[in-house]
Amino acid sequence: MYTTTSLKKLALIGAIEKPVKISSTEFMHHVSTSSKTAARVLKQLEDDGFISRQLVAGGQMVQLTEVGVGLLKKEYADYQQIFCKDHVDLELYGEVITGLGEGQYYIAKDGYMSQFRDKLDFKPFPGTLNVRLNGESAQIRDNMDLIQPIIINGFNDGERSFGGVKCYPIEIEGIKSAVIIPDRTHYPADLLEIIAPVKLREVLRIHDGDEVKVVVKNPQKCK
Repeated sequence: MYTTTSLKKLALIGAIEKPVKISSTEFMHHVSTSSKTAARVLKQLEDDGFISRQLVAGGQMVQLTEVGVGLLKKEYADYQQIFCKDHVDLELYGEVITGLGEGQYYIAKDGYMSQFRDKLDFKPFPGTLNVRLNGESAQIRDNMDLIQPIIINGFNDGERSFGGVKCYPIEIEGIKSAVIIPDRTHYPADLLEIIAPVKLREVLRIHDGDEVKVVVKNPQKCK
């Protein structure tokens, strides 16, 4: 009952960026309940993994975990779907880098390829382009988490299982493509792995170190 409301109140007092000190008595005013219930809510949020909490003299140091922040982002995305109707895109800039060379193996799997064709409306070239975002774009990239992704389901080919993938439609230098984020990814957040219907390095004549513009297609914008 109190989960998202409580997390929102904690976020508003800065508990996303760093731990904040708050007592149960102070917190009860934020959630309009008794001090005893407020203490119980904080304990439950900790037990559910939404916050980290350390008891100190006069209260506790509280900070939202990644799970807690993720729940708020999901809530925000839901409100966007309700109230936001206009289109807006995210413009990201970064430099081309060499990846780990695993993209060709995974993308070529029938379990992925058939879904890419059906859900992205193009057949990907069997390989990926890797782009390291610059500092400003790396921060803007966080807004991708607020966009509803296209889900590529995991599958089993009879020998091993393959995890799901989130896809975000983009254009890179005008070519319709997609950023892919595997559920089991080991890539940092500032690295984009991109699939396209063509070999982007050849078509765009780009090499490691070249800057490219990536436009993430966002279907919704708040007025």
